[in-house]
Parts: sequence; structure tokens; C-alpha cells
Amino acid sequence: MVTIRFWFLDINYQVVGREPHIMIWGISENNERIMIIDKTFRPYFYVLPREGVNVNRLIAKIKMLSSARSPITAVEMVEKKYFGKPVKVLKVKTVIPDQVPKYREEIRKMPEVKEVLEADIRFSMRYLIDHQLHPSAWHEAEVEELLLKRPNLKVDRVYELKGYIKPIGLVKEPNLRKIAFDIECYNPHGAPSPERDPVIIISVYNDKGELIQFTATDKNDKTVLMKFVKYVQEYDPDIIMGYNNNRFDWPYLINRGKRVGVKIAISRFSGEPNPSVYGHISVMGRANIDLYDFAEEITEVKVKTLENVADYLGVMPKEKRTMINWWEMPKYWDELEKRKVFLKYAADDVVSTYGLGEKFLPFAIQLSSITGLPLDQVGAASVGFRVEWFLMREAYRANELIPSKVERPYEPYKGAIVLEPKKGVHDNIAVLDFSAMYPNIMIKYNISPDTYVPHTEEVDPEEVWVAPEIGHRFRKEPPGFFKKVLEMLLSLRRKVREEMKKYPTDSVEYRILNERQKALKILANAMYGYQGWVGARWYCKQAAEAITAWGRQTIRKAMNIAKELGLEIIYGDTDSIFVKYDKEKVEKLIERIKNELGFEIKIDKVYKRVFFTEAKKRYVGLLPDGRIDIVGFEAIRGDWSELAKEVQEAVMEIILKEGSTDKAVEYVRKIIGDLREKKIPISKLVIWKTISKRLDEYAVEAPHVAAARKIVERGGKVTVGSKIGYVIVKGTGRLSDRALPYFMTKIDDIDVNYYIDRQVIPAAVRVLEYFGISEKELKAVTVKAQKTLFEFFGG
Repeated sequence: MVTIRFWFLDINYQVVGREPHIMIWGISENNERIMIIDKTFRPYFYVLPREGVNVNRLIAKIKMLSSARSPITAVEMVEKKYFGKPVKVLKVKTVIPDQVPKYREEIRKMPEVKEVLEADIRFSMRYLIDHQLHPSAWHEAEVEELLLKRPNLKVDRVYELKGYIKPIGLVKEPNLRKIAFDIECYNPHGAPSPERDPVIIISVYNDKGELIQFTATDKNDKTVLMKFVKYVQEYDPDIIMGYNNNRFDWPYLINRGKRVGVKIAISRFSGEPNPSVYGHISVMGRANIDLYDFAEEITEVKVKTLENVADYLGVMPKEKRTMINWWEMPKYWDELEKRKVFLKYAADDVVSTYGLGEKFLPFAIQLSSITGLPLDQVGAASVGFRVEWFLMREAYRANELIPSKVERPYEPYKGAIVLEPKKGVHDNIAVLDFSAMYPNIMIKYNISPDTYVPHTEEVDPEEVWVAPEIGHRFRKEPPGFFKKVLEMLLSLRRKVREEMKKYPTDSVEYRILNERQKALKILANAMYGYQGWVGARWYCKQAAEAITAWGRQTIRKAMNIAKELGLEIIYGDTDSIFVKYDKEKVEKLIERIKNELGFEIKIDKVYKRVFFTEAKKRYVGLLPDGRIDIVGFEAIRGDWSELAKEVQEAVMEIILKEGSTDKAVEYVRKIIGDLREKKIPISKLVIWKTISKRLDEYAVEAPHVAAARKIVERGGKVTVGSKIGYVIVKGTGRLSDRALPYFMTKIDDIDVNYYIDRQVIPAAVRVLEYFGISEKELKAVTVKAQKTLFEFFGG
């Protein structure tokens, strides 16, 4: 027996003979790829008997269910806690994981049984929880090497677990082998179909900085797929990255491979990628990461194309990359002199993808380690599932039973306070944000499903906290499950931030710890929303309502203090207040909120100038560095043309930076003129909308649905989730009759008046109407003198 140290990459299991084998994949300290097999772990679940039943008879009854395929090996009484209260439950052990649901359903029907618990936890995740292992982190294990010679197994060494396995908390990076890949298809009929359209380019970029491109011979792609599979097998990456690869690249490659007779055998067990939980694609022994999952969480980027995200994160500026419209790709492939441009386009895509991976991976690795979700799953999982897996691990440590998943209808509840803003333009506005307001409310008032006291239960008023407005009650003692978890999370984050101070800011250790503290912060802040999520195991609407009620009370008290200090309040939203910036008064406000309310608040940003409409959650601010911060306007929506968004953003920028409505009107008129003279490219006129159901299920023929039908008529493929880009062309009849897929038209066909009247002017007027400018004035030939903006300033 030997002791090894390794970085945890992936976990799965296989049933070998009649026993399950847990398989842990990792990278050892001496940079070998290893697999550890544990043959000892067995599935189990809990049975909560009804009060007063004969437990011995129930045990005998459960044992009677035992089948030869997966015998029930033990039924024993154990003591646990369930929502904080001590309970005695039966622990039922069996052999084959996929037989657990069968036993669960049979036992659930027994009249003596109140609940069956923890029978819906995936076997490999159960192993991680019970052994308190952390994916994407360093571990130590006592093992014995197995001399297995399997040609289809792509690892350096195979071990069997013979003793302990535990995390060891090393702060260092493993030597990970990484590749990014991207595919291009020949699609003259519109949306590519793997049954019909070949893969003409597969681009790969690796951690050595090497760019490799596999290209088809004319339109024969069998060799392309074979070369890609061979490359992955030989380079043997630990991490494979793509952009939207879970939804497009992998399914396309697998289905195309079946069509041309190539198995996409790129896992470390020489198997194909397989669909798994949360819609991600699993590649056994490797971490397949779809970077689009992380890009979706960047709220500042409104349309999440690869080029937009890469540009925003500084990976590859748009102006420096090769751009080709997808409907033109067949032409760039067919015309040999243009093929070099196509290859450069594909290369820019994969280099951008790898660059995004370098940005997202450090955070993903820390989030994986903290939540307990393997690296390939943590991005695809929603915030609710990330929180839940973390809570499940903590429940195990606290000897708490994990509630079962239950389907519930959506139940609305009153949310955070949002004030009516002071309409107009205001200079020098400070935005003050409460630090972790909701987590601190949960801690302060011990808000947790296990501390909630139903209104039917009598309790000494001195023993409970009572939520304002709604009256929900929560016991002051003992500390609830969520309070303990949050205190631990916040304490851990403080320790990590202290540890960061020991290292230079450009060191590997500092970078790892910084990503860790960010992951801890995000997880803590998500705890409130989790309790109000109907899919949550620990769902508690009363807790979510109470948190927002105390939040509203806290904001109101903070605003009263601000008024007492003579600060002008411009707006308030959830956990922040906007005030006219007065350094001395703001500092006093921060101090008083800390002393009188017990909460920390800090300046998040100061706007040089900010413009509010009368609507809540709709404003635009000018930051000191010249950036424009837009909240709630059309410019952040995805269902307007790029031109409409550009116009609105430009109008806002002119208003805020130059304070001139005349210049804003002049700009809009110039755009109208460019439209009439056909100077605006079609790419800026495309309107994107998503197909949310099957085409035959649409009762109303919306423009994007009509455009989708035209794609199908041309041989293209449209499925639920497809994004349809369309333009409006000249003609008569309904708007949907004049909606064409953007690749099926030319600039002379465009209905210019539609884009002037329904896109450009409405987008501009949404801002300019607050300064007395109408649609009619925007269309006028001359500009009449406008009032100055100073009457709109907030002082």
C-alpha cells in the first residue's frame, strides 16, 4: 500500500459483475494521469416511519422486498435530525445504484412509511458527500497499484483504494493539459443539419499555444472527424473547452459521426461524449466545459455571441478579428481564394474560446471545489443547484437528513423595496450598497426552514423573531441550519481574504485565493434566493418572504437616517440607495447605519451624471472613467436590432457627456438619413428572437416564427431554442409576411420606414421624450432650439 497525492478531476461509476465501482480520475503530484477505483461503497437511503408503527415489523417488511439483482443487505435504525428535530430513521442498504428508485417507490407505498429520503441522490455524488471530497482540489489517498493493461484506458496508472481518501488543502495549480475546439459546417440551406451538412473545419488550440486545423477534402468530412478523434486521444487533455459545445458542437459531431461511420471516442475510456445532468455533455475522465454557461452570467454583455464576450473581456477585440456572416460560409469554402479568410475566421474563434477559458477557469475551479460539483457540471448547473449541493454536503456533516425534491407550482411573494426615482438628470450621485444584506439578515434573525414557527404553534413571544409586515416567526435559538452555513461561509471568506495578504498580487497563490473568495461571496449571496426557489429541497416561502420584509425595513431605516443627515435621496432599489454625494454626510451615514442598524454599507460607485425616467429600475449613468452604465432600457434587451441599441446608447452618451439634446437629435436624424441612403449594413438591422416551442404549436404567426418557417422551407433545421435572425422587407400585408431570414435578402429589399418608425425613433424617444422631444421633431428637417439640460439636473 502506498500514499499518493492527486488533484481531483472527475468521478463516475460502473457496475462490474454485480458490484458498483467508483472511479476517480485525477492528476498526481508527479504529473501522471491516474484513476482510483473504490469497490467498497454501496448505495443506501433512509425511511422515516410514521409515529406509533411497529418498527421491527416494518424492517421485516422492507427486507421482504429484497431481489436477487440487488439484495437489500441491511436495514438498521439510526438517529438523525430532520429540519433540526431529532428523528429515528431506517437506513436501507443495497448493492446496485439503479435499483434504489425501484425500492424507493415500493417502500413509499407502505402505510407505515411517512417519507423515503435521500433516495434521489446520484451515486457518485453520494460518494463525494459521504467522503467529504472536493472536486478540483488536492487529495491524499492510501492505495494499491493495479497492473491493469487495458488498451482503451487512457491513464498512466490505476490504483485501488485500500485506506483513507481525504482533501489536503494544498494551494497550488496542477499541470493541466487543456484544449479548446470549434467546428464549422457547410450549410448552404440555412441552419446546419448533421444528417446532411459536413463538418468542414475543426479548429483546436492547446495550452502550448499551438493552433491545429483539420479541414475536409471538398465536402468529405470523414477524415476530419477521424483526425480530430486521434488528436484528442494523443494529446490527452484533462480539460476540453468550447463555446456552446454542449448544445451544438458535441451533438453535431456525434450525430455526424454516426452518419459517416466515425465513433467520436475521445473519453479516457475510449467512449463517446454522453448527455448528462443539467444539459451538459460528459466526457469520462476529462472535464468538458461549455464556456457559454459562464458567459451567460455576465450581465453587462447583452447578446452573448463569442465575439461580443471575447471583446468585452479583452480576449480579442472585435476590430482585430476576422468576421464572416454564417450564411456566407459556404461561399467562403467553395471559392478557394476565400478559403484562407474562412480558416482565419475559424482560428480566431478557437483562439477566442481558449482565451475565455483562461478567464473563466480559475473561478470555475474554485466554485467546483466549494460546491462539490465536478468541474464539467458546475457551469451548466443553475445557481440553485450549486447552492443545493453545497447545502447537502453541510447537511451530511451536521447529521441532518436531506429533504427530497418535490415538484411545486410557482408561488409569488413580495420582494425587495424599489422606490420611485426622482425623474430627470442628476449630477454627482453616490450609490451605496449594503454588504451581503440578505445573508446578514438571515444570520441576525436566524431565518431558516428549521427555525420557522407555523402560525398554528404557540410560542413565547420572547423566544422568536417576528418579521415586520407579515408576522412570520423564527426561533432565536438554537442557531438554524442556514444561519450556521452562512456564518461558516462568511467566516471562510474572511480567512481567505486574510490569507491573500500573505502573497504578492501577481502570484499563483493570490490568484487562486482571490477566485475562491469570489466563489464564496456568490454562494453566500445566493442563499436567500434559494429558499424562495420552488425547485429547492429546503424550499421555505415564509423564510424568503421574511428576508425581503426585513430588507425593506432596513432600507427604510437607512433612508430615514440619510434624511436626518440632510442627504437628498434620488432612488432606492433592493439593497442600495442613491444619494446626492456629500463626502462628509455620506461617511456619517455609513457610520450610523453600522452602529444603529448593525449592517455594513459602502459606496459602490459615484456617477458623474445619472438620468432617471419615472419608471423603476430604468436609468443610465455616466461613470468617472467615461463608461455608460445602462439599466432597464431597450439597449439591454435582445429583441431589438443592433441599430436600435446603438442609437439608444449613443443618445444616452450624448445627453450625459455633452448635455446637449440638440446634438442627440442631430445624431438621430443622421442615422435616419443613412438608413434612407442604404448606408447601414444589414447585419445591424437583424432582429433576433428565440423559438420557444415547436413551430406547429404557435397560434399567432409572429415575425420570427414566419422567418423560421421560411428557413425550414429552404431545407434548414429549426428546433426549440433556435435563435432566428430576421429583417423586415418592403411589401404589403402583415409584418410577419414581410419577415425574412436575414441571409435571404439584400439591402435594397429592406423596409427603411419600418426601421425608422419602429426601431430607431422609438429607441431614441424612450430617452428624449423626457426632455420634451417628440417623434415628430426627430423626423423634422430642421432642429428647433431646445432648452438646456440644467432644468433637469437634480441640483
